[in-house]
Amino acid sequence: MQKDKHTIKAKKEGLRARSAYKLKEIQDKYGILKRGQVILDLGCWPGGWSLIASRYGDVYAIDLNGIIPIDHVNFVKGDVNDNEWLKRIPKVDLVLSDMAPHTSGNKEQDCYDSFLLCERALEIANLKLNLGGNFVCKIFQGAEFNEFLKEVRKHFEFVKSYKPPTSREKSKEMYIIGKGFRG
Repeated sequence: MQKDKHTIKAKKEGLRARSAYKLKEIQDKYGILKRGQVILDLGCWPGGWSLIASRYGDVYAIDLNGIIPIDHVNFVKGDVNDNEWLKRIPKVDLVLSDMAPHTSGNKEQDCYDSFLLCERALEIANLKLNLGGNFVCKIFQGAEFNEFLKEVRKHFEFVKSYKPPTSREKSKEMYIIGKGFRG
């Protein structure tokens, strides 16, 4: 596949992936990043979101794939479905999840697998977020989308779904933003 203009621009600007623009757009619209925060970035590879988040505070980043080191980012190589790494992570002010499943080409299955990753991200947020904290999670729009949105609303004062302008038009990805964690 040919690289799009956002991928090319990201490389020129020293960003690790086009996804960095999506986090910037979420930040511009919802102000989820604040100076001095402790941030957890789930499924961080290649480090695009971690790089942006590190401008605001200390980041704990987890992925099965290693990343090139970033200042203020504590990388943990591990599986988000394993609880062992959670013991090494302090309470945080923001949980970010740009995780996506390995796609199969079966849209229903891919959406369901995305939903499972989102459920896990929310479970981790419930364990690690400080009261008042924020949550951002990518989900593929499918049959489980509304169910997940309702679940997030149980835990946060403010919840919106958002598709950043840099998302590909044909993409089923959507971001759920939760602000004001209630516990």
